[in-house]
Amino acid sequence: MADTWVARVTGPRPAAVVYGADMDSVELAFVGIAQQAELLRTRQVSSRELVGVYLERIEQIDPALNAFREVFASSALDAAAEADERIAAGESLPLSGVPVAFKDELDIAGKVTRHGTAGYDEPAAANSVHVQRLLDAGAVVLGTTNLPELAIYGMTESRTAGETRNPWDIDRTPGGSSGGSAAAVAAGLVGAASASDGAGSIRIPAACTGLVGLLPQRGRISLMPEAEHWFGLSRTGCLTRRVVDTALWLDVAAGHSPGDAHTPPPFAGSYVEAASRDPDRLRIGTSCATLPGVLPATVDDEARRGVEIAASALGDLGHQLSERDPDYGSVANDIVPTYLAGIAAHFSEVPHPERLEARTQQIARLGRRLKGRPLRRALARQDEHRERINGVFDDVDVLVTPVMGGLPVEVGRWRNGRAVSTVVSMARAYPFTAVWNYTGQPAIAVPVGSTADGLPLSAMLVAPPGREDLLLSLAGQLERALQWADRRPPVG
Repeated sequence: MADTWVARVTGPRPAAVVYGADMDSVELAFVGIAQQAELLRTRQVSSRELVGVYLERIEQIDPALNAFREVFASSALDAAAEADERIAAGESLPLSGVPVAFKDELDIAGKVTRHGTAGYDEPAAANSVHVQRLLDAGAVVLGTTNLPELAIYGMTESRTAGETRNPWDIDRTPGGSSGGSAAAVAAGLVGAASASDGAGSIRIPAACTGLVGLLPQRGRISLMPEAEHWFGLSRTGCLTRRVVDTALWLDVAAGHSPGDAHTPPPFAGSYVEAASRDPDRLRIGTSCATLPGVLPATVDDEARRGVEIAASALGDLGHQLSERDPDYGSVANDIVPTYLAGIAAHFSEVPHPERLEARTQQIARLGRRLKGRPLRRALARQDEHRERINGVFDDVDVLVTPVMGGLPVEVGRWRNGRAVSTVVSMARAYPFTAVWNYTGQPAIAVPVGSTADGLPLSAMLVAPPGREDLLLSLAGQLERALQWADRRPPVG
């Protein structure tokens, strides 16, 4: 990892070191970016100290997880020192001095954006809009996190970067494609990290690792310099331990940029304020129904239990509960060609495609076959599918479903699979997420408890288009009731 452990001038700190607000280094690592921002603003801790805590933890813990693709130790320490000077001079930006990490798919000026592959060589000329907005808010970039090749898979394993593991059980995956970000945040190696989601890649890792993972409304956070990705399926966001941290990231990152293919109506308020207040009494629908298809999806008792726990807590909070299945119809037939053609489009832009794995090349060939009439038909049917599926919100305000069909799979489950078998197997394991990428609306994965073995349980909340504020308000209320943020994995 280039730039790793260069000029570690802070030196190692034992866990007994106490920082502001009587926090030791472990507590400081897990408090989240909103509280870290306040501690920095009030100068109870310095950015240099906070970066030093995370560098020490990465050095100790990440060899077991492989969450980071690259750690920018020296430049992060330099940026932290500069942030401390600005804070001392009175700067009060939303993330002044707060360390964050970025999934290795967002352009960082001067760094190679690898997209989980060995197919890129040239450093980025400029920051992506998403990265720049975090920097403009005062954040310090700690490093980049691992993903599978081209963000295709529901695990984070590649020939180039190796296998990323789940801090709750290192024999299991942290999910994908944002598994590196998930493992890093869950293990307390950074307070928040960017993530992206083209068919579940924010929400699946959140469910695997006990985190909060919001899929924002299509176009809510700019993808520039890309106008769109995977023909509108992909969106970008973050992974955090707490709802308020996700809300803070969204407040900073959201907004139109020239060139965006999709521009939703702006939200006039503060997402942090939405996350901090209880919603009015809501009609909550629950469903474990999966999309009709040739091969049935796998939905086990633990996946259903996550929905039951969430529903029980929401009922205790005074919300009205009912069972309500969306009318999915034949939407799966249009999701698949959009997803595969999107991969093919990305593959065609890789400077050295011959360096990518054989399975990735096979999937790209499948996608190229679908880029004509099947893709045009799939895109043309979006409005029809969206209107029918969103009919569920005539009867409920928020829908609660599982995130995955079961628990995190073991590392290596899909290691030797070919293109078709891998795509089919992942679709069966993750049957609940991709539909909301296709419809374009927001959904959020939240922790709700744990199994007898200590693995996280999760549920997904889905709202009508443009209502991230409603999801954050309800998820924040649920977090206050279930107190999930205090749980820490055994690795970390």
